[in-house]
Amino acid sequence: MKQREPWNISLPLAAQLLLPVLVALLCAGVILLCSIRPLEMAQTYLRVAFMDSTGSSSTSGGTAGLQIVETDIDTNYTGETLSDGEAIIPSYGSQYAILEAASIDLYVPVYWGGGAELLEQGACQTPASAAFGSAGNSVVSAHVNTFFHQLTELQVGDVVTAYTTYGKFTYEVTEEIAFDATNKSYLKKTEDDRLTLYTCEMQLLGSSSQRVGVICQLIDKAYYVDSQTAQETTEGGAQTP
Repeated sequence: MKQREPWNISLPLAAQLLLPVLVALLCAGVILLCSIRPLEMAQTYLRVAFMDSTGSSSTSGGTAGLQIVETDIDTNYTGETLSDGEAIIPSYGSQYAILEAASIDLYVPVYWGGGAELLEQGACQTPASAAFGSAGNSVVSAHVNTFFHQLTELQVGDVVTAYTTYGKFTYEVTEEIAFDATNKSYLKKTEDDRLTLYTCEMQLLGSSSQRVGVICQLIDKAYYVDSQTAQETTEGGAQTP
């Protein structure tokens, strides 16, 4: 009895030639996506580490004369602090804080303002929201493919710290949020002191109308004592007229 031969399945010649090319393109795309975040993080650390000795540097030009100012933020302040104080509102386009969340290796400069140019430098806080240390809702956003790439990894109970030139403010994540871009309820003023962080939902192709992020409650505030606040403390906390 003649033995039956197994089927010999082969791809067309054109498909065989194209397959390695497609696999190479796919691998290149994956490598590119994976490299965006480490590169952006490296650039961020370099900007923070090599600021000039005057404490600030500016980048002139930009849309409508926008001047981007990078400010030296002390994240290791060891001087005297106060539990009460006032926030210092920076000029539009200035860096005024560094945001840190050790649980997801987040370390990003925060700029006062918004727009494409500032979002290339770091996270942005809308001036319509409360500055760190002020009462209300501090709203900060950044691109999902750069500085807030790992934002969705924050979990309830994680700690987020905001360092400014005038104080250090510590928050605890209390809620994970997801909302449509047209929904502004999470960005409005609030009675409680909170920090709202959000970014676009990650998509490989195109942009998403969905926003994802976290709400954090203020759990500690420490205002740095300068000469003015030191004098006020000596006088018993009276405000200078």
